[in-house]
Amino acid sequence: MTTQTLIYLIVGATFALYIGIAIWARASTTGEFYAAGRGVHPVMNGMATAADWMSAASFISMAGLIAFVGYDNSTYLMGWTGGYVLLACLLAPYLRKFGKYTVPEFIGDRFYSQSARIIAVICLIVASVTYVIGQMTGVGVTFARFLQVEASTGLYIGAAIVFAYAVLGGMKGITYTQVAQYIVLITAYTIPAIFISLQLTGTVLPPLGLFSDSVSSGTPLLVELDGLITDLGFASYTGHHTNTLNMVLFTLSLMIGTAGLPHVIIRFFTVPKVADARWSAGWALVFIALLYLTAPAVGAMARFNLVNTIQTGEVGTPEGNLAYADVPTWFTTWEQTGLIKWEDKNEDGRIQFYNDKNTAFETQAEAWGWRGNELTVNADILVLANPEIAALPGWVIALVAAGGLAAALSTAAGLLLAISSAISHDLIKGTINPNISEGGELMAARVSMAAAIAVATYLGLNPPGFAAQTVALAFGLAAASIFPALMMGIFFKRINNVGASLGMLAGLLFTVIYIFVYKGWFFLPGTSQFPDTPEYWVFGISPLSIGAIGAVVNFAVAYFASQATQEPPQEIQVLVESIRVPRGAGAAIDH
Repeated sequence: MTTQTLIYLIVGATFALYIGIAIWARASTTGEFYAAGRGVHPVMNGMATAADWMSAASFISMAGLIAFVGYDNSTYLMGWTGGYVLLACLLAPYLRKFGKYTVPEFIGDRFYSQSARIIAVICLIVASVTYVIGQMTGVGVTFARFLQVEASTGLYIGAAIVFAYAVLGGMKGITYTQVAQYIVLITAYTIPAIFISLQLTGTVLPPLGLFSDSVSSGTPLLVELDGLITDLGFASYTGHHTNTLNMVLFTLSLMIGTAGLPHVIIRFFTVPKVADARWSAGWALVFIALLYLTAPAVGAMARFNLVNTIQTGEVGTPEGNLAYADVPTWFTTWEQTGLIKWEDKNEDGRIQFYNDKNTAFETQAEAWGWRGNELTVNADILVLANPEIAALPGWVIALVAAGGLAAALSTAAGLLLAISSAISHDLIKGTINPNISEGGELMAARVSMAAAIAVATYLGLNPPGFAAQTVALAFGLAAASIFPALMMGIFFKRINNVGASLGMLAGLLFTVIYIFVYKGWFFLPGTSQFPDTPEYWVFGISPLSIGAIGAVVNFAVAYFASQATQEPPQEIQVLVESIRVPRGAGAAIDH
């Protein structure tokens, strides 16, 4: 059986499973649509949360980002993991005890303000729509390669699958589908990693293999990798080469952005009681760790295999470059997607892959007749192409295809549910038509979900110019707007409606404007006076890291505005106390 046939069979089987679960778990009430009837077991919710959390960015992009940069890009690993710990410890149990369906509903009730609720809806939609673009793009990339269709066709197929189980089942259908998707994605991620770790180091567990000796040389794998890439003029894999302040701020932005992402927070509204929210958070961390502990090994081993694949002799010499006529099949297959490109600049028929920005190495390269780096590799292909680069069996390649799609679809569904719930529950029922019937609200929720899927599909087909960085930017937006409001709502009784509203607006606007200025969107195209380079950034702070500063702005504005205005009513202060006090840890304030 050919690899392509296996891909069709395995991906098709997973899609049939997702749709079957949606039919079985069809939501019949708003409680089931928004919160799965609050009846999900903590272990199952932990697994669903892990799938919801581990998006295409985690499955496809994270290892690739680490692979091409090394230690400095461990910020993604630290930020996303640390953020989940913040969410589990500081927010999830308290929000579950409050007993609402959505994040804006909590903010509206806690700050006794419809305006605050609407501002929270705006912040949620901005962050979630920005994030969902990356997921839909990931669906298109994966389909384009593995199902051999146009990226647009793949996007339509992915949107149809999400429509089938999200519109029909709401949170109930999404929850049980995400359990299946987690099993698919973690299997797809770890099995190839185990194979490759065995090939390169003889070690079964990839995290241990990362620090083991290479089978080929007997030296530590990371030492050999450092030697390979420095011989090509690249920075060492294990060294620290970036601005430390920016690295810290970016990690912090990812952490608090993670804790402020609504689609993850609402997962904790699905368990029966507060104690279950804590347990499901713990289980989710275990399930997430299985992938996150493996990702650094996948990244390093992928970079190792990629360099060795296109070298036939001594690395960093003219004789070491592979002739294009001899490239393996996986190379030409991925060329068709446009995610790997070769340009024969010196017309010698060989692939010159090196760092042509390294002045010292470039001088030697010119002496050899090289005319610049000829190979461009999109970091997103490394996890997906890794089994092919390592010449693993066809069924492993098919499994990775199914895993990549499961990761993107599971997170896309969670984001779309957060958006549709904010529209139907917070805008329509909470503001426009408070007297809407149960059936009417359920219909509004389904229509909102369908509309959100349509918008997400359009943005996936026509992504903004910043699409490659949308995930990181989404975390910055959530960090600057939603996270501070939730933290202050739970732990600071003195923060009032004026402070919370102004804080969210200030944090969001500050972050958006900073990003827009340096990404060239604030002015007409081509007229930006602020190049996106470190020497022009304020205090050297990257637009991708500005969310942490935006959060500080949010906290400061909220504090001073609250101090200058009337303190919250006594009943609100009592409510805040009741959320924090651990009395009756099994209880929750439900609708």
